[in-house]
Amino acid sequence: MEQNFCPECQTEMHWHDNHYHCEDCCKNWRKQAYCPDCAAQLEKLAACGAASYFCNQCNELKSKSRIRIEFVRAE
Repeated sequence: MEQNFCPECQTEMHWHDNHYHCEDCCKNWRKQAYCPDCAAQLEKLAACGAASYFCNQCNELKSKSRIRIEFVRAE
């Protein structure tokens, strides 16, 4: 299982109500993926237990190993 660490305090976060939650910071975060070629936000496609990422700007699938993941504050 993949671990997700808080971008502010580096504590492991937990999934809760459609976002990640850091208990040390008391902040909620969303995980977003960005295209390695054009930096647009990617759309996550999930099928048969596997996740793929699609860039609407480049109009193509992007390799999971190349994408850039960031955590942004959830509202």
